[in-house]
This record gives sequence, C-alpha cells and structure tokens, in this order.
Amino acid sequence: MVSSGWCFLAAMILAYGVANLLQSAAAARTTVHHTFDPSLLVRLAGQRTYLLGLGCQVLGFVLAFLAREELPLFLVQASVAAGLGVTAVLGVLLLKWSLPAAEIVLLALLMVGIAALVKSAQPAVARPLGAAAIAGLTLALLLIGGLGVFAVRLQGALGSVVLGSLAGVGFSAAAIAARPLANEHSAAGFFANPLLYLLIVHSLVGQLLLGLAMQRGSTTAAVAAMDAAGAVPAAIVGLLLLGDRIEPGKEWLAGVGFVVTLASVIALTRYAEPQHHQAPATPPSARRPEPAPLRTAPTSH
Repeated sequence: MVSSGWCFLAAMILAYGVANLLQSAAAARTTVHHTFDPSLLVRLAGQRTYLLGLGCQVLGFVLAFLAREELPLFLVQASVAAGLGVTAVLGVLLLKWSLPAAEIVLLALLMVGIAALVKSAQPAVARPLGAAAIAGLTLALLLIGGLGVFAVRLQGALGSVVLGSLAGVGFSAAAIAARPLANEHSAAGFFANPLLYLLIVHSLVGQLLLGLAMQRGSTTAAVAAMDAAGAVPAAIVGLLLLGDRIEPGKEWLAGVGFVVTLASVIALTRYAEPQHHQAPATPPSARRPEPAPLRTAPTSH
C-alpha cells in the first residue's frame, strides 16, 4: 500500500504550484514596496486573487506538515520546488507567459532530481529538537528579518533572487520546526510547544519576503531562489538532528537527486525571464507632440 505521506506530498506539489501562480498575479498588480513593510501583506490581502492563492499555500503548508510526519525533510523541501513546474505550466496556459528554452530544460531536470529523491527516501519518525536547536531557530528569525531590511532596497532580478532566498531560509526554518511538531499528538503538548510559534512567525516573515520578491521581476526566479535556499538547511538539519533516513544502498541516488534539484533551481534564478513589471508602451495620447517644422516666408521673384 502507498503510505499516506506520499499522497500528502503529491497534493502539496499541486497546491503550492497554484499558490505561486495566484500570488504572483496579485503581487504584479500591487504597488512595488521599497521597504520591509508588513503593510504589503495587508494590501495584498485586499485582492481576492491573493487570498485564493494564500488559501492554496495554507493548504500546501498543511499537506507538507502532514507529509513531514513520515517523510524526511530533504525530500519534502526539495519537492516544494516541483510546484514551480506546476506554476510554469499554468502560467503558460492561463497567463500567456513565455518560457525560454533554457528554462524548460531546467524545469525538466528539476523533475528528474525530485524523482531520484523520491526513490531514495525512507519514511521515519522524527527525533525531538533540544533547547539549543530552538534557540538557533529564534536567532535565525532575527537574522532573516535584519537582512530583509537591507535586501528590500534591491530591485530587478537581483532583488527577486535575494529576497526569494531569504524567504526560502525562513520557510526552511519553519519546516525544521514542523518536522518534530508533526509527531506531537496531544493538543496540550502541541500548543505548549515553542516550535509551533516559531513555525508561525518564520512562515509570516517568509510570506512577506516572498511577496516582495515577486514584485521585483520574475516569479520563476523568486520561487526558484526560495526553493534553493530552503532545501539545503532543512536537509542538513534533518539528516544530522532529526533522524531523517535514506534507503540503504541508495545514498548515491539521493546525492545525485539533491545536487540535480539544487543545481536546477539555482540555474533557474539565472535564466528565468521576467513576467511582471515590464514597462508598458507609452500610449499615443501621452506622447509629447512633436513641434511643427519651421516654415519660411515665401519669397517674391
């Protein structure tokens, strides 16, 4: 029988793919923010498209939370990147995005890498995190917020990549908190666990940074940077501290799959083309009228 964790994982990929598309469309219609201002989330929340996308993201988050109860972090976090493929396909079909050939090839490689991770992962229950790890997640929150204050000044593709990367680290920290929290089966223990509140705050900060990143150019670059930055910390912490496992004899496959996945999403931040904020052509009515040509008075012969 197929484990429920695998079903949650597949549904999560679809939910995140739709969420990326809807939030990207909403961010493109919102005035670009140049400060690390949470009011952006308030303005985005005024759009039905964004709220629908946020609902899909919350659904994806819940599905990922359930998947992490059994599946290792390196698999779940890398599989979040597969949602980028769903986003790209929907963007082409619904929003008429134009994807360059390099981007299509990289998306295909991304799927190959994730398939290798799926083949090599071994479900296991997570070990609990100690006080030192909780303190580390708290410090990471302060560091991400501090860097976000400066990164928000960046514009264009660089701004999308840097802000998206910070969002990915925030979501990675939330995933690390969620892995042992998913094994907390009593309501009292769940709500008393500090990991729950670290998960919530890291997710909110990541959501703000992702919204800022999507405003600055390419949705593909922003989401790819987020996925790349989020995959590595979660994989390391999961394998070292949380008891994540790889199928015996398939360590090489997990390594190849992770490298291919990571290389694909990093390359996507380089080759992805902007889908938003392309300068519109100046309408004819707004153009300054050209001066009439000088005319000389007629001369008499």
